[in-house]
Amino acid sequence: MKLTTVEIGGPVHYADFGGSGAPMVLVHGLGGSLTNWLAVGDALTSRYRVYAPDLVGFGRTPSAGREVGIPAQAAMLARFIQHVGGGAAVVVGNSMGGLVAVQLAAERPDLVARIVLVGAALPRPLSAPVDRVVAGLFALYMTPFLGELFLRRRTAAIGPEGVLRDTMRLCGVDVKALPPEVYAAQLEIGRARLAMPWANRAFIQAARSVVSTAGRREHVHAMIREIKAPGLLVHGALDRLVPLAVSEEVARVRPDWRLTVLDGVGHVPQLQVPERWIAAVTSWLDSVPA
Repeated sequence: MKLTTVEIGGPVHYADFGGSGAPMVLVHGLGGSLTNWLAVGDALTSRYRVYAPDLVGFGRTPSAGREVGIPAQAAMLARFIQHVGGGAAVVVGNSMGGLVAVQLAAERPDLVARIVLVGAALPRPLSAPVDRVVAGLFALYMTPFLGELFLRRRTAAIGPEGVLRDTMRLCGVDVKALPPEVYAAQLEIGRARLAMPWANRAFIQAARSVVSTAGRREHVHAMIREIKAPGLLVHGALDRLVPLAVSEEVARVRPDWRLTVLDGVGHVPQLQVPERWIAAVTSWLDSVPA
């Protein structure tokens, strides 16, 4: 794996896992980074040339005066695929990254050959269960001043190690079960965030954009209907942040897309059960013509 930066309307840091074949772009979720794909990136290189960018304001990609909401992230991803990927890509999006991938695929069908949505942060059915912890956190994020204050105080109280532990627990992952190199990379970027003056603000602004965009139910479903690419929905049955009902509803909107449910799994299956995740994704990709 090679870590590098490309200048596309501002610096974008990314991992090039190598490989041959069509490009595949892995898009992390809210509060994540390219490290969310370290457990699976190498295994995908036997079929694809695999890239994983840090979205604007996350990981080691600074906001640098740029917008960090869903439309801006989709526009950045389009430039990234054009300049780095060099052709239509398989776009894999987790959580917020899935919402970004949907907007990209609807607006730029020429850049998305196939789309894989992993616990994507899409409109929530009214009947979907609400996790009180998740609801409380997003209530803080949506409240002026309180969101950034909460993030600062939490880090000061429990440190990057505690933030990583609690975040992974909410996502269904025991940090002790992570491969050592993945844990080390996750912790390293958590520590590095302390010196990034844009990090907390970017997180809050992006969180608000996720809520406001996903809240436009008909708009998002219209985008999903417009997507030309074949699609796969992968969802953990125990996902607390995005309930399974979200992907089940998308499967009704797009009955031609496949829904794969991973029992006993939470919000980031590529970290929690990488082998099962790889098997689900690659078997579908092999069954769908390029």
